[in-house]
Amino acid sequence: MDIVHAFLANLFSPALLFFGLGIAAGLMKSDLRVPEAVSQGLSIYLMMAIGFKGGASLVSAGGLSFTLVLVCGAGLAMSALMPVLSNVILKATTRLDPATRAAVSAHYGSVSIVTFVTATSFLSAAGTPFEGYMVAVLALMEAPAIVTGLIIAGRAVAKPGTPALSGELFANGPILLLVGSFIIGALTGQSGLDTVSGFFVTPFQGILALFLLDMGLAVSRRVDDMKAFSLPLALFGLYMPLIGASIGLGVALLLQLDVGSGGLLAVLGASASYIAVPAAMRLALPEAKTAISLPLSLGITFPFNIVIGIPLYVAAADLLLGGRVG
Repeated sequence: MDIVHAFLANLFSPALLFFGLGIAAGLMKSDLRVPEAVSQGLSIYLMMAIGFKGGASLVSAGGLSFTLVLVCGAGLAMSALMPVLSNVILKATTRLDPATRAAVSAHYGSVSIVTFVTATSFLSAAGTPFEGYMVAVLALMEAPAIVTGLIIAGRAVAKPGTPALSGELFANGPILLLVGSFIIGALTGQSGLDTVSGFFVTPFQGILALFLLDMGLAVSRRVDDMKAFSLPLALFGLYMPLIGASIGLGVALLLQLDVGSGGLLAVLGASASYIAVPAAMRLALPEAKTAISLPLSLGITFPFNIVIGIPLYVAAADLLLGGRVG
């Protein structure tokens, strides 16, 4: 795969151009808005679509396998251990207080569902297949980083009087919907996907474009928060995804995954959460500064991964794993 061609193809895709339009509109102080109800509906649709298609693909590919177990285990380990690495780097390069440093570290061990969805769209447009079980890996990588972040902060147990964190994670809407849709897709298989293809397949790209327009508007609203960032902290938001992607590619090479699945594992290693982790940290670690962690993951790392990272990680996967086919 030509990295320049891959980059240009991603840069000029409709979804990414609408993402850029959202950023431009926000910076221009435009009154363009996506209603909150519509925004939530788009999120629900994307979780249902990617989960259902992943489950159906898993059945079509032959169901459970030893490789699936290994990849899921590797994903869990990556999510649990990457916050430790992030914490070490942040402690050496920034002056963040321990609670905020732990929260930021948890963001960079967990994953971004939207980044993953965009990556699957990129792979599909490029004609690069990937295993359906990668959706299960995505779901498994959400929570371990949160637990590690709390342990780092010395807060493995929530304060008395606050709701149980485990219950909050289990009931987290996007993850619950993603996992549930994955199971339904696995139960109904290809015939089930054929039945709802007019809803989950045909309109997917257009709905993704509208969602990324909304995400662009959300990113632009965090620009003012980023003005207070130190240079080392801002740079962390750029090089930490590269470190995470490298770890993901190393695991993919070790497990001899195909190009598409290996590229997605790199994307998962590179992405940073801006939905589930902020919600969990606000509950269990309220002293952490959300004005630092959320703009860093959403305002710096997310655009970097969407515009540059995805084609770069997939091209690297093609270089390392090109001898295999999905």
